[in-house]
Amino acid sequence: MLDGVNRFGTTSDMIIQEVELDGEKKLLAIDSKGLYLTEQNRVDKKKADINRYGVDRRTFWNLLEDHGFATVELFEENKHLIKTATAGKSKMVNPLKASKRSMK
Repeated sequence: MLDGVNRFGTTSDMIIQEVELDGEKKLLAIDSKGLYLTEQNRVDKKKADINRYGVDRRTFWNLLEDHGFATVELFEENKHLIKTATAGKSKMVNPLKASKRSMK
């Protein structure tokens, strides 16, 4: 993990709210790719969440919209929860190589 960001799993700080869809309780979560639905047994595990990376996100958006959720507004209201991965230290730049690149 880079800077505490889980690239494939779902963590509790990604959860927006619990929703009930067609009699099933799901968790609405967010990451840099958008909104998605997952189950409680997938949260805070050291495993990848198939609901996060293995499903077309449009499926989730359409399902949510069919149940009366305003997906764009939900995303905008909660995008502050999205963590981004950074590589840590910035890469050192060789000034000689940089100056040669600018000459091209």
